[in-house]
Amino acid sequence: MPDRIAVIGAGQMGNGIAHVFAQNGFDVTMVDVSDAALARGRSTIEKNLDRQVKKGTLDAAAREATLGRLTSATDIGAIGDAALVVEAATENVELKYRIFGDMDRLAAPGAILASNTSSISITDIAARTSRPELVIGMHFMNPVPVMQLVEVIRGLATSDATTQRVLELAAAVGKTPVEVNDFPGFVANRILLPMINEAVFALMEGVGTVEAIDTVMKLGMNHPMGPLALADLIGLDTCLAILEVLHAGLGDSKYRPCPLLRKYVAAGWLGRKSGRGFHRYA
Repeated sequence: MPDRIAVIGAGQMGNGIAHVFAQNGFDVTMVDVSDAALARGRSTIEKNLDRQVKKGTLDAAAREATLGRLTSATDIGAIGDAALVVEAATENVELKYRIFGDMDRLAAPGAILASNTSSISITDIAARTSRPELVIGMHFMNPVPVMQLVEVIRGLATSDATTQRVLELAAAVGKTPVEVNDFPGFVANRILLPMINEAVFALMEGVGTVEAIDTVMKLGMNHPMGPLALADLIGLDTCLAILEVLHAGLGDSKYRPCPLLRKYVAAGWLGRKSGRGFHRYA
């Protein structure tokens, strides 16, 4: 029987991580602060499974079996019987430190504690626990059920055994794990976010319209979506948070967040989730 998995956070990333583990035979407990958040997360999983059934990549029996492996809880103590706990909360340093303190206290002694952080130091997070050798980054890409990559990030104290087990677990849910070291932004966002930021500067400086910038990158660079549309998908608040981690952690002015990005976040124009970002959404 595969190990039990717990996922903390039922939002965009958390419900996707729960989905892929449950679909691949793992019993999963999804934890969030409210029943409403958990219901939204489960509803998203159901819709995504329905889409897979419609496409013919999953049969109806497998859909039901996946849902049958999913439980939810508002009490973080529910992580106590999990062999792997994946934190998928908002990209906020203090929040992650607090959650990892709780995870360390409540998880089984040998349980691996993973963070889905897209930029925050795994070494810093691990230092808030009594088991730094069992703390690791497991950065899934959005949307989790579709995207193939998992960045596996070793902190300074992460053990070889922990790393090997997480690489195996990522492969077991059909993902391609890539091991990287613990530097701000890791590999994915160290390269992606400066590109998005430069696209926002180009917009602010009047180099091109939103449509022009996205079309140039799609047709000229063969990107599946333009950088401004991608920023909207990620969430402009998340983009800003990652850029601030890069800027503070690497100390280089080239990572300075564009003032226009700050302005949009201040206005509450956060992208798809708020109905408006660089593009408008119905």
